[in-house]
Amino acid sequence: MGETIIPLADLRYAATLPPVPAQDQAPTGLLSDRLGRPLRDLRISVTDRCNFRCSYCMPKDVFDRDYRFLPHSSLLSFEEITRVARIFVAHGVSKLRLTGGEPLLRKNLEVLIAQLATLRTPQGQPLDITLTTNGSVLARKAQALRDAGLKRVTVSLDALDDTIFRRMNDVDFPVADVLAGIAAAQRVGLAPIKINMVVKRGTNDHEIVPLARHVRDHFGPGVVLRFIEYMDVGATNGWRMDEVLPSAEVVQRLGEVFPLQALQASAPGETAQRWCYADGGGEVGVISSVTQAFCSDCNRARLSTEGKLFLCLFANRGHDLRALLRGSSPAGQPWTDTQIAGAVGLIWGQREDRYSELRGALQADAGSGTRRVEMHYIGG
Repeated sequence: MGETIIPLADLRYAATLPPVPAQDQAPTGLLSDRLGRPLRDLRISVTDRCNFRCSYCMPKDVFDRDYRFLPHSSLLSFEEITRVARIFVAHGVSKLRLTGGEPLLRKNLEVLIAQLATLRTPQGQPLDITLTTNGSVLARKAQALRDAGLKRVTVSLDALDDTIFRRMNDVDFPVADVLAGIAAAQRVGLAPIKINMVVKRGTNDHEIVPLARHVRDHFGPGVVLRFIEYMDVGATNGWRMDEVLPSAEVVQRLGEVFPLQALQASAPGETAQRWCYADGGGEVGVISSVTQAFCSDCNRARLSTEGKLFLCLFANRGHDLRALLRGSSPAGQPWTDTQIAGAVGLIWGQREDRYSELRGALQADAGSGTRRVEMHYIGG
């Protein structure tokens, strides 16, 4: 009898086989977790690979040439991703964000976008489809992405200074190419564009004002700059609290140069606190997941590259939806969409994750001995 060999990559993170309810129950779009939080946002990682080696996400000493990424056979196909998305939309999801790794490294990604663009909410409305990218190949991909149905894009950009940017991405990639990608996205009508800067005290915090000034002067009000507190995601980025620059200080630094006015949240579950320039020069935001946790209204789920569902960015265990997509019921029949939707309903209904609220009290992960999932695996 031959041995069954399971690729090591498939065992990277623990996952449970989701139970399927004995009785079919169609989604109502009113699903809530144990804390009363609805399900509105699905973040889909399409690849665990990236061409950058940013220290806060994929440090080069861990993700080196010998690191074993997931084999292609383990990845969800575009058809499987679309099927999962359809199930989540039936539960109330109205926003899909494609992430990675670097999602634009997934071959023919525009085919997936075109499939997702055909989905509609139960009310018949199109979905908000967006993508987060490091911008390295955005200049040549922007038009195809827009033509396929992508509505908007978020670009990671941690410094305007080329030397600092090359040091932070750790592959010597020039900042000019990312700026060209942003300009191309703006030109083809991907809007609004958001730029995310992860701020590390002592590394790039002096770039806050220069980057804000550049975005105001070169891209205008249609591009929103957001500053993200350096987070303790995964177990490989060497996170330290003393490298976190609180968002309040970011706002203070900006306000000393550009007077700001506070704005209301744009939607329930919005992660960013929003500010506009008093002179009408656009908008900035801060995401304070360390110093001002927003777990209480978090409405996001995350689907990993090979089909594991995670309920928190800081989770250490997922739920193996791929096993349902590719498997069969005890009766030998493929699981139906309604049955898989029932499993998703049970998973979300039991959710009570609130890591960022517990972080300060040192309660999260206490004594578990388990490793939190890496950000490149489920997206930011």
